[in-house]
Amino acid sequence: MTAATATTAAPVDARALASHYIALWNEPDAARRAELLRSHWCEDAAYTDPLAAVRGHTQISALVGAVQERYPGFRFTLIGTPDAHGEHLRFSWTLGPQEARDLIQGTDFADLQGGKLRRVTGFLDKVPAGA
Repeated sequence: MTAATATTAAPVDARALASHYIALWNEPDAARRAELLRSHWCEDAAYTDPLAAVRGHTQISALVGAVQERYPGFRFTLIGTPDAHGEHLRFSWTLGPQEARDLIQGTDFADLQGGKLRRVTGFLDKVPAGA
């Protein structure tokens, strides 16, 4: 890597970007989700985890809505400190009801483009039986 390459990318605010990601998953209003997707995700963004693979704002929003329907009243929360370098981001999260926020846990890795999420790969670290 040359010195010019190292200085061309603007630094990523890992916490802010991960927080915007979590806000999307917690947003019940489809119009507001569409706004969050336009602001923080590339138009052709992709999301993949062990249970789903979707592409584009419409499919990502539909997946978020389906997760909210499957787990009514559950909220996503960041855990730990998000980390980024270059065009890569990683962060961990919990999902659960108010009284048990860490019922489900995961770690996501994202590729960025122009400061927006381009591709997110999610891993489920803790999933109770029947969840």
